[in-house]
Amino acid sequence: MALIILRERGTTMDELDRKPVADNQVEGMDGELIPEVNVDELMAKYDKESSFRRYKGIMAIIISIIALAFAGFQLYTAQFGIFTAQIQRPVHLCFALVLAFLLYPARKKSRKRLTVVDVILALATVAIGIYMVVNVWELFYRAGDYTTMDLIVGAIGIFLVIEATRRVVGLPIVIIGLVFLLYNYFGKYIPGFLQHRGFPVDRIVGHMWFTTEGILGIPLGVSSTFIFLFIMFGAFLEKTGIGKFFIDIANAVAGKAAGGPAKVAVITSALEGTVSGSSVANTVGSGSFTIPMMIKLGYKREFAGAVEAAASTGGQIMPPIMGAAAFLMSEFTNTPYVEIAKSAVIPALLFFAGIFITVHLEAKKTGLKGMSKEEIPSFWALMKRQGYLFLPLVAIIYMLVEGRTPTLAALFGIYTAIGVDLIATLVVAIRQKKLKATMIEFFWDCVKALENGARGAVGVALACAAAGIIVGTVTLTGLGLKMADGLVTLAGGKLLLTLFFTMITSLILGMGAPTTANYVITSTIAAPALIKLGVPMLAAHMFVFYFGIVADITPPVALAAFAGAGIAKANPLKTGVHATKLAIAAFLVPYFFVYSPSLLMIDTNWIEAIRVVIGALLGMVCVGAATEGWFLIDSPWWERIIFLVGGLLLIEPSIMTDLIGAGLMVFAIFLQVVRRKKRQTPTPRGAAVA
Repeated sequence: MALIILRERGTTMDELDRKPVADNQVEGMDGELIPEVNVDELMAKYDKESSFRRYKGIMAIIISIIALAFAGFQLYTAQFGIFTAQIQRPVHLCFALVLAFLLYPARKKSRKRLTVVDVILALATVAIGIYMVVNVWELFYRAGDYTTMDLIVGAIGIFLVIEATRRVVGLPIVIIGLVFLLYNYFGKYIPGFLQHRGFPVDRIVGHMWFTTEGILGIPLGVSSTFIFLFIMFGAFLEKTGIGKFFIDIANAVAGKAAGGPAKVAVITSALEGTVSGSSVANTVGSGSFTIPMMIKLGYKREFAGAVEAAASTGGQIMPPIMGAAAFLMSEFTNTPYVEIAKSAVIPALLFFAGIFITVHLEAKKTGLKGMSKEEIPSFWALMKRQGYLFLPLVAIIYMLVEGRTPTLAALFGIYTAIGVDLIATLVVAIRQKKLKATMIEFFWDCVKALENGARGAVGVALACAAAGIIVGTVTLTGLGLKMADGLVTLAGGKLLLTLFFTMITSLILGMGAPTTANYVITSTIAAPALIKLGVPMLAAHMFVFYFGIVADITPPVALAAFAGAGIAKANPLKTGVHATKLAIAAFLVPYFFVYSPSLLMIDTNWIEAIRVVIGALLGMVCVGAATEGWFLIDSPWWERIIFLVGGLLLIEPSIMTDLIGAGLMVFAIFLQVVRRKKRQTPTPRGAAVA
């Protein structure tokens, strides 16, 4: 889902692949020039899905045809009805596998050329896809009694999924998948509570490949319906130039404020989170503009990279679309997607508020100003000229609120995006009297959007397929219940300790792994432990979802932070530490909504929700003051503790804690006011000066 939305209308993806963002070469406060940012190189370095071959000539045409066929299949089934799981999911997976083998090299050395092995693997994928579709009913009726040919096909299929996932997604999820796969066979040799009787190879292959509980399970099912369409929606939004529009809107809203570019980065990333599911893509996309601006203004390089990385990571929890894992959560918890999005509103608000507040306090502490009036566009002029770009997002929200399925909502959003872009294009074409040429260009832009959407879905499809191995292992061996019992036992039945162990598990599993796969693993292994201790199902799943996401900015493997450091030419580890500090809300809020589910709008009303939001926002102000050591003036350590305790009590949504927290906040601010007045009081003439 690495959708980079930073180009102006008319720029093609191929041009973006080749063009460095040369306009962003600026001089920082330290006098050092920030080199040109090459989007393609950064994405390939920090985002495995972006390290693909870029063909020319006949191979480029072949790839385009396959991708368009993939997009056509998905749109056709979304419009006229999805096939049975035994057809829809294998066809979806086979398209993704073929594109993976043709686009992604087995080794870096072969990145520039297609090898014979790649072609053989792609053809093997096609053969397996045909076998699955042609024999769909025979396979269904002889479930559990598979022939030798069935098992050979299944074994090859599992191998193809693992190899393609290694190429596209990376080693971490592959290693985890292989461990789970081996656990099915060697479980009888494992001592302790993880032991099981073990299963023969034919049973493992049959369960993993031919049932809807393994590779073809729920994760791939969601990828083949909801997720693909929302990725396609993002591709069509990208075509409209909405990325630059988001940056302009953020500039108009926050550019003049203290530390303007940093606040622009926060707002832009929140907006981009609605159309992109990749922390790295968000960081590189908007960061190519905002990070050099922050450094020019006077922010330290590590801080500038961290702001963009933290805010971009939060984009995955930003309603209404959120990251792909939210669709999986809807299926796993049997909760309507609109309820998932509604539950995420307050935590997402707190996440971005926390970063925004910290950025503001940092700017005040260091005396950083905003951008000049000449650099800032007019908000109303922007809305008048390009406000129509919000209509596709409004259409998605409307359909979800009306109770329509995510599939229908995404399809309606795609049609709306095409419609508004077509009208805007016609207006321009008529004014310029270039109707024919402009409409031809519009047509090819739509074709390119279809291709980009299909290519963007490859990584998610493979991550979901690999995650299906984990799900299949859990259903075959009962590992989920075993792990739940083990975690609860390890924590001595204490909820807080169980939450802590679950957080660590999610962060470790999330290092270098996509959020979708991370969520599947933690939701099937760790979430049951929380549910066993009485945590509401949605709160338990949201807990692991959040920590799976923030793994992208948590050292030592913080890919989004490393991407931000790459743009800022900063120390990657220090950038990760700063990003973790900025995203403190993401580490605190999940604990609070587990203990007080009203933060997730569970069993509460709007009046209560407003009170909770106000209290939590005030709490984030206090937490920001504590972490920055500044509110009106600098804070000594004991005052920072008062701010921190008051902030935590305000975030906790009960009335009593809100009152105590508000009292501590007022007391801390009073101390700040008194000390600031003392500093501003002039020394009487003739008095001794210490």
